[in-house]
Amino acid sequence: MHTIQTDKIVVLARGLGTRMRRADQSTSLDDRQAAVAQTGVKALIPIGRPFLDYVLSAAAEAGYRRVCLVVGPQQDELRNYYGRQLQPRRITVDFAVQEEPKGTADAVSAAESFAGDDSFAVINSDNYYPAEALRALRRQPGSAVALFEQESMLAGGNVPEERLRQFAVGQTDGEGFLERILEKPDPQTLGRLPRPLWLSMNCWQFRPVIFAACRAIGPSPRGELELPDAVQHAVDVLGERFRVVAVRAAVLDLSSRQDVATVAARLAGTEVEL
Repeated sequence: MHTIQTDKIVVLARGLGTRMRRADQSTSLDDRQAAVAQTGVKALIPIGRPFLDYVLSAAAEAGYRRVCLVVGPQQDELRNYYGRQLQPRRITVDFAVQEEPKGTADAVSAAESFAGDDSFAVINSDNYYPAEALRALRRQPGSAVALFEQESMLAGGNVPEERLRQFAVGQTDGEGFLERILEKPDPQTLGRLPRPLWLSMNCWQFRPVIFAACRAIGPSPRGELELPDAVQHAVDVLGERFRVVAVRAAVLDLSSRQDVATVAARLAGTEVEL
């Protein structure tokens, strides 16, 4: 049976960029990079061109055509660039406003009107996902999550091992579906998990049922509405099943000023076509 593949992707770009704004004397940014880093808008860090251009180009290569950027009410730089200056050929760009930074589940909820009754992907604006991972995710007939092999992340990514150990880990059942996402597992928990470890980089495909899950959860201990909590509610209470897409490739992470040079080196020569 032919399955209709979604062409909608939601990009979470509302983050405050606290780590990116933090001064770091050990890094060397050019004047333009330093000016954007000071604003905390990681998506616009110039690496030849804005970092998010690379992210969206990979999404377009995977077949996504309709993009929704979830932004804050004051993020005029993103609105101006993607809503007015840029004239893409392969994608259209819409915006959804997350009024307050209440967490990733709240950010996804902001895109409900954009999603409508369709399935849609969700990714971060400060991660560069390989097109083959997004393409494999898009082939799934229902809800799904891309999990990235830790060893591949170490070999091809820019995140050092000690930081990578703090990333969320996905647990899969015997049928290839997600059981849970373990956020910041402690060393003892990590030691008990089977190898290889599969890391969650917030790369999802959702059906509209996720919005009910986002509305059902309460704040986490950090005081935020967290997307992994909404996913767990969808699995445990709503009976939604998330097919796991296992990816042996790396995601680039642009979280702090220390990441800019290594991400730029990894993206050198990468063509952007929007």
